[in-house]
Amino acid sequence: MTAEDVLRELRELRAGDLPTHGGRTLAYVYDSGLSEVDELGAAAHALASSANGLDPTAFPSLLRMENDLVGTAARLLGGTAETVGSVTSGGTESCLLAVLAARDARPEVTSPSIVLPTTAHAAFHKAAHFFSARVVSVPVDPVTFRAVPEAMAAAVDDTTVLVVASAPSYAHGVLDPIPEIAALLDGVRFHVDACIGGWVLPYLDPGPFGFDVPGVTSVSVDLHKYAYCPKGVSVLLHADAGLRRTHYFASADWPGYTMLNTTVQSTRSGGPLAAAWAVVRHVGDEGYAKLASAAREAAVEIRAGVEALDGLRVLGDPISTLLAFTVDTGAGFDLFTVADEMRERGWYVQPQFAHGSSPANLHLTVTAANRGSEKEFLVDLAASVESARESGPVVIDPQVAEFVAALDPATLTPEQFAGMLATAGLGGGAGLPTRMAEINALLATAPGPLRERLLLEFLGALYTAS
Repeated sequence: MTAEDVLRELRELRAGDLPTHGGRTLAYVYDSGLSEVDELGAAAHALASSANGLDPTAFPSLLRMENDLVGTAARLLGGTAETVGSVTSGGTESCLLAVLAARDARPEVTSPSIVLPTTAHAAFHKAAHFFSARVVSVPVDPVTFRAVPEAMAAAVDDTTVLVVASAPSYAHGVLDPIPEIAALLDGVRFHVDACIGGWVLPYLDPGPFGFDVPGVTSVSVDLHKYAYCPKGVSVLLHADAGLRRTHYFASADWPGYTMLNTTVQSTRSGGPLAAAWAVVRHVGDEGYAKLASAAREAAVEIRAGVEALDGLRVLGDPISTLLAFTVDTGAGFDLFTVADEMRERGWYVQPQFAHGSSPANLHLTVTAANRGSEKEFLVDLAASVESARESGPVVIDPQVAEFVAALDPATLTPEQFAGMLATAGLGGGAGLPTRMAEINALLATAPGPLRERLLLEFLGALYTAS
């Protein structure tokens, strides 16, 4: 195929994706609304994509750019002259390395544990799974959805290698009481997951949450979120080099070069790093302050509009640019139907299943690109609620719900899973479903482990060679 034909096919494939610009996809993507930022990032990516971050002595330009980004992030998050960091591929890798560093710093602990509020990002559960650590989940306040300092401290014991808090939490956009938690910890490593808020909260002045809090030992912040850089770039900061050392890896036990890794990856394209470096230098501190203000103002206006709609309720007190809302009991309509109706109107809002004290809800990630389109969003949301009210609640047969709730995912065969996926509307080779309300309502009746397995089987069916 010619280059032109390949690019034409790629454009046709991309036409079926959610839009990444214009503020209509309120999850997964972050849009500054500045077209030159995308162009600059793409150009910088192309200039450095063939360089390899595996060896900084071979590609000193990448070393310089990484140190520049780490320094900028450290200054933004209250770091000192002792603060060090590493650029990673994204928030999950930063969280993985924070857990790895904490675990390996305590080799005498035979059954290491990490203490998390139940609202902590699932990446920490993934890290615990990868690195054989136990998760100690601590319930959050059922009204505010913020971590409870006394409960977090009470969960710490001799096996605890790391305590985690969120700035803010993804699910509800609320800021954990980080200074209060830190004050109750006695020498235990304390990680602040600021992956989604670290490049926007400092411009909104919510109070101390980073290294300006005594006791915080590491902070993660994603640049492909509110620094509006191309994916995927994150920074994991440590308060000093000694804390970082245990996530490094070295091996001379083979006949090749001595392998030295600062992250999970070995070979790393210089493209994402260069793109982030270029965008951060171009936008600058003043530019980020304006973008943060625009995103926050949009979030405030959207929140007010949501709260004005009969039957909807915002969860907690979101202080940044994320929010989640649910349906009041007895409202007479289904939240998942609202999501489908919004999709029909060109908006993507993210369904979140009930968990603990958090009811099923719709999540919104608001960016600077949403400023100016708040009224259009709220008009379509009101129309979607009205359509959902006319449709009525999604009803799952009680016997089906009881049957699903009693299933044990560990004993089901692949054939049984295939049958369940077909029943849920996720099988049969018919392609991706266009409406998800009934599917989500059925999945909501499944216990967490069963839902995980069903969706993993669905994912496996999607990723098959063509």
